[in-house]
Amino acid sequence: MDSLIVSTTKHKYPIIIDFNLFNKKDLFNFLQIQSQVMIVTNKIIFDLYFQQLAELLNIIGINYNYILIPEGEQYKNLKTLNIIFTKLIQKKCNRDSILIALGGGVIGDLTGLAASLYQRGIRFIQIPTTLLAQVDASIGGKTAVNHILGKNMIGSFYQPISVLINLSCLCSLSKRELSAGIAEIIKYSIIFDKDFFYWLELNIQNILNLEPISIKYCVFKCCELKAKIVEKDEYENNQRALLNLGHTFGHAIETEVGYGTWLHGEAISVGIILSSLISEELQLFKHKETIRIINLLKMCNLPIKCPNNINIKNFLKHILVDKKVYNNNVRIIIPINIGKAIIFNKINTDIIITSFNRLQNLKI
Repeated sequence: MDSLIVSTTKHKYPIIIDFNLFNKKDLFNFLQIQSQVMIVTNKIIFDLYFQQLAELLNIIGINYNYILIPEGEQYKNLKTLNIIFTKLIQKKCNRDSILIALGGGVIGDLTGLAASLYQRGIRFIQIPTTLLAQVDASIGGKTAVNHILGKNMIGSFYQPISVLINLSCLCSLSKRELSAGIAEIIKYSIIFDKDFFYWLELNIQNILNLEPISIKYCVFKCCELKAKIVEKDEYENNQRALLNLGHTFGHAIETEVGYGTWLHGEAISVGIILSSLISEELQLFKHKETIRIINLLKMCNLPIKCPNNINIKNFLKHILVDKKVYNNNVRIIIPINIGKAIIFNKINTDIIITSFNRLQNLKI
């Protein structure tokens, strides 16, 4: 069982990573017997894993209930958040209660935001079941819901008390969901670690096949990279913004096509390529490196172009309401080498348009 600690100015919590984690009888020993636990999940995840968690909670005598919410990005909204609040009030949950997010990024975001707001803040635990959530969404305390006009526009920074990563859950994912998670892994390598990128080029098939040694190394590596930057910049005032490589454009795609139509990682894949093309236009990135990124994303069966029905006018409209726009200046993350990215302020929209057109006309 591997572990690491996320330590911010005010918070400190463990990330536990292993296969068959739900077979560990002492998994919840850090909870106090008088704790009241509410598990937030959806029907699909409930059928797969709830009974195993319930048995572990029974071993130490924890009182628990559960909330089932609808499955899918299109339900990451205030209406679903209110479902959680209603159940918490009905079950007389108080400030000593603990929420458990059992599921992917949508469930993690909703549960974290609910925990941050209910009675002005209660504790919560992340148990991510998708690759994307395990390597990214469950770590660092970003919580949010979507608005019809923009993704993740309503949220807070709120750290969990523990992140429990059961790698065995990845076996239940579809190939599409697995690939979407790998987009975030590739993102980490482009931003922070060229050697990791080279390793991915050589081992990507092992990851797609869920080869145990490769997938455990990969998840731990991403968690380690994210933990380090969260510790330095918990509230994204500076360097944590680098983790948004591809996200301004990816969020624009998700908003335009409708939440849930494209998976988050699929939109981020295209966003990363567009960011690379913009960096080329700024003469900060070599085209041969963009090609390497495209080839790696293609090996994961990820999209490399925007949907054909997205026009540049609507695309720009969504970009301009993104959280990373300051004083009407578009701030984006661009790679300058594989393994190094920068925050670029005041990007000219003409460069975005030129790069968008190049993206849509790629012949690869």
